[in-house]
Amino acid sequence: MIVCPQSVEHPRGSRCQRLPGQVVKMSGGEPERPQFLFVKALASRGRLEAVTQQMGYHPRYLDSFLKTQHYLLHMDGPLPFDCRHYIAIMAAARHHCRYLVNLHVLQFLRAGGDPQWLRGLDFIPPKLRNLNEINKILAHRPWLITKEHIESLDSCMELDSLRERVQRIHVETEGREETRPLPPDREEDTDGEVTGAANLACYLQDPDFGYQDFARRDEEQMQVFRVQDYSWEDHGFSLVNRLYSDIGHLLDEKFRMVDGLQSSAMAKRQGCEPSVFKRGIWNYIHCMFGIRYDDYDYAEVNHLLERMLKVYIKTVTCYPEKTNPEMFDRFWKQFKHSEKVHVNLLILEARMQAELLYALQAITQYMVS
Repeated sequence: MIVCPQSVEHPRGSRCQRLPGQVVKMSGGEPERPQFLFVKALASRGRLEAVTQQMGYHPRYLDSFLKTQHYLLHMDGPLPFDCRHYIAIMAAARHHCRYLVNLHVLQFLRAGGDPQWLRGLDFIPPKLRNLNEINKILAHRPWLITKEHIESLDSCMELDSLRERVQRIHVETEGREETRPLPPDREEDTDGEVTGAANLACYLQDPDFGYQDFARRDEEQMQVFRVQDYSWEDHGFSLVNRLYSDIGHLLDEKFRMVDGLQSSAMAKRQGCEPSVFKRGIWNYIHCMFGIRYDDYDYAEVNHLLERMLKVYIKTVTCYPEKTNPEMFDRFWKQFKHSEKVHVNLLILEARMQAELLYALQAITQYMVS
């Protein structure tokens, strides 16, 4: 999942206790300096995104996040680098995040990507188009993913390659524009940012497809996903490591890191232990996607999470494009900015794990069928 920076933007007029660049004393360890992590991000990517700056409030998590992002986007792997950034473009476009679309458009071109692909989904290879269907479902209703979707990715080989070559020849004979550093509606400013409004519609199919409240669905039509039957720890972790060496360890570290972030002040205000409070948020998010834990009393969610916080969590989880700085500022006025960022990180990781569980379960079913 790609998270739009609007979700963690510094609210206007908020009382921030410290800046991301200041030294942070971590319990049980030496102080960590977020600016060192910012330098690492600049060295590897040549830029410091707004999302990275906000994560600086939680340096240990930021370190884990940067390692995972670097591995996925810049290290050797089964996908060409331009394809990785194009997939990120499709993911960000699904939630109308122009910031991240523009960011990855620039990275896509720097990786040698074909500018023709930026004309939209009709100009990309068939396998990427099939992946876009999975991206659409995972972004909004991951419970709809089936082994047939996975099979569709495996069914294109020589035939799709032939079709792709024919399409390229056809486009070229029609009088393709000469290759430019950036597509016509985008220009690069002096800081390396992509300016100008990206045409997000060209990266979207079925734009009206969105989140549908799982709780209101017919139980017989869609079965609840029970973690006791398929969990990240017992099933997903080992499978994803088999599919993409070491990524399971990086993802698992990130899940554990966000769970280990200090939240005693937040929990104290709610009158409970930190682990109880964080589990309530995590399980509430998973519940929105039809994932249930048999050993959890869901009545706790209403007890732990006040209504305004629940509304905020659901909006960021299911409709991130609707969030804005004012909404960020309204929820939990008595909490520090860093604590609000912590909530956003919990949302990010809980949603990512939910999508992974559905996708990996479908892959497992495809592999054994």
